[in-house]
Amino acid sequence: MNKTPDIRLKPDLGVTLAGVELSNPVMTASGTFGYGLEFSEIFDLRRLGAIVVKGLSMKPSKGNPPPRIVETAGGMLNSIGLENVGVEAFVNEKMPFLRNTGAPIIANIYGKRVEEYAMLAERLDDVRGISFIEINISCPNVRAGGMAFGTDPDCAGEVVSSVRKKTSLPLIVKLSPNVSDIASIAKRAQEEGADALSLINTLAGMAIDIKTRAPKLGGVTGGLSGPAIKPVALRMVWETSKAVDIPVIGIGGVMTADDAIEFFMAGATAVQVGSASFINPNVTMDIIDGIETFLLEEKLNGVKDIIGALKIP
Repeated sequence: MNKTPDIRLKPDLGVTLAGVELSNPVMTASGTFGYGLEFSEIFDLRRLGAIVVKGLSMKPSKGNPPPRIVETAGGMLNSIGLENVGVEAFVNEKMPFLRNTGAPIIANIYGKRVEEYAMLAERLDDVRGISFIEINISCPNVRAGGMAFGTDPDCAGEVVSSVRKKTSLPLIVKLSPNVSDIASIAKRAQEEGADALSLINTLAGMAIDIKTRAPKLGGVTGGLSGPAIKPVALRMVWETSKAVDIPVIGIGGVMTADDAIEFFMAGATAVQVGSASFINPNVTMDIIDGIETFLLEEKLNGVKDIIGALKIP
């Protein structure tokens, strides 16, 4: 007797972010994936939901002095200081490769003055192949700009408003966790024209060498990332997704498909993977496959079925 084969349709991993259709909700995180070329020999970049490039400034930046990375319990501290090639070199030297990857490209920008954010947005506005601009108002590794903009609703609103006037591209605003009320900053960003929010960036921290009695990082303090910050990130994504009407992208300690699924259930539309790529360069592919397996096992049609699915007793 012939048995009817168990045929299931593949679940739909696609999500919509600010009007842009993504093949899946797994992105890279800025500063952890270079400009994509470094990973192109490891896996097919077309499989990524999106590539978020290193933070861009108007002029090239050498970043902070070494040492720049310190391993910690459950994560790592980094004090790279937003080293980058500058916007002109990015457009002329990096974008020709990136626009041919087949993945949506998200340009992350930062500045020390509001005017710099506006100039960067204007320069990138008509660059072919860029799908989004992500505004970094949250990085704790620089002494000017990021920390101040990301921790005050008025400053955050001023940056978003200035960028919104200079570009027609969808805007993602990356929020800082180093605040007491992230929802108020999220709402202000939405009011000023943000199309989506990404959170969280790293938590401010430091490490000390007890033998030398000196900081372990050349920049003294740095940003804590990795599994240690996931509970904080998850809580902030949940709070923010309830406070705004625009998509939220979860970041912070996404190491496995289960981690990503938790963020979806907390209200995130997509996730960004950062520190995990230093441990396993193929981790984004593992997470995509793991999400698909979960959806199959749960007999769900797609990722959209679990976004915001958290049940509060």
